[in-house]
Amino acid sequence: MGQEYTAKSFKSGNSVAIRMPAGLGIEPDREWIAEWVDGELHLRAKAPVRRKIDVSGFAGKAPGIKLAPREDFDERPSSTAAREALRR
Repeated sequence: MGQEYTAKSFKSGNSVAIRMPAGLGIEPDREWIAEWVDGELHLRAKAPVRRKIDVSGFAGKAPGIKLAPREDFDERPSSTAAREALRR
């Protein structure tokens, strides 16, 4: 096994916290899964969230591609009124 460290728990708000020694090389702002198993605390790094690609900047970049009309929302009443006013 590797180097052994001692850490002390302390009260932090309504939680109990344990500071992890820097010698363990733990990255800050990482999420962890904690389990209490047979009187032992087990910590596992939570898998990082996969980043999604924003494709909104690609619109109009490929010649010949026609975008499908958006049907996931109702049109604003002000837009409808403006279009009707232009028709008159």
